[in-house]
Amino acid sequence: MKVNVNRRPRRIMAAFAAVIGVLLTTTIMAAPAAQAATACGGYSSSTTTCVTDSTTIAGTSYNLTWYLPNGTATALMLAQHGFSRNCSHLRNTSKAIAEKGVMVFCVDADMSNGNPALGNQLGDLLGSRAITPPNGKALPVKYIVGGHSAGGHFASVVGARLAGNGYSNLKGAILFDAVAASGFTENLLAVSAGNTRPVLQIAARPSVINLFNNSFGALAALGSNFVGIQLVWTKYTLGIPSGGSCHIDSEGENTDAIGILGATCSPNATQTSWLRDFASTWARDLATGSYTASHYCTDSDNLSTCGTKANVVLGGGLPLAAVIPNS
Repeated sequence: MKVNVNRRPRRIMAAFAAVIGVLLTTTIMAAPAAQAATACGGYSSSTTTCVTDSTTIAGTSYNLTWYLPNGTATALMLAQHGFSRNCSHLRNTSKAIAEKGVMVFCVDADMSNGNPALGNQLGDLLGSRAITPPNGKALPVKYIVGGHSAGGHFASVVGARLAGNGYSNLKGAILFDAVAASGFTENLLAVSAGNTRPVLQIAARPSVINLFNNSFGALAALGSNFVGIQLVWTKYTLGIPSGGSCHIDSEGENTDAIGILGATCSPNATQTSWLRDFASTWARDLATGSYTASHYCTDSDNLSTCGTKANVVLGGGLPLAAVIPNS
């Protein structure tokens, strides 16, 4: 069943949001100290390697986590963590993308308001190709920007900086329930470049923690026929959607008590599985120039144009899901 999210209530529970903000602010991690490249603890895969190392950006050392395909990577994707989170919270989502042949990296950093200063600095480094992957791997030429929650805004800053600097091999953006801050619309317009580069999102149900899908206005401003999907929810509680999808579905089993507290819900295994399937497929398509029709709709106003995998999400057993509106 398609729901027109433009008609959904957009009320923001300011007092509740303020309390959540105070709780989360106390958990922000400082930039970790520099360290040599090491294997990620507990990581295992026959097709990829996870490595942590450090780099200096504008005089500050940051830890980076890398997911390296065994063969030659088709592209490099930024998969940035959200506010009060760290790169380990996207471990299995990053792994799913890397297993499709795309090198993935993440920067452990404060994501307050999407940290636009750091985003611009990272965009400059990527544009000048001054980032060096570990283990002797070559830096891919093609880039994809992506991130969860406030990390989605950070990704938009990095992408807009790359576009503004004229980096010709930016291939698009993949966002995980992004939370928009100032400049988000302009950033996505720059990344999209008149819809010559895809900007796609996998969103959760409206909630306080995602400011009731405040990223949707920027996505609609792109004027694209398809900008992504919103995962399902199961009911309304006091007029607020609840159940089903959760803001931290991108973290899945890698979340923690702080993530659950902030989102006021726990990841749903089905939603997490869908998210990783779509994210990894979209990333492979952007990296290789392919088009997996099962994972797209050609017109967000017409569900009959959606591929088979999209219809599993949009027409499955749980009652409410939607194509993200394009107007």
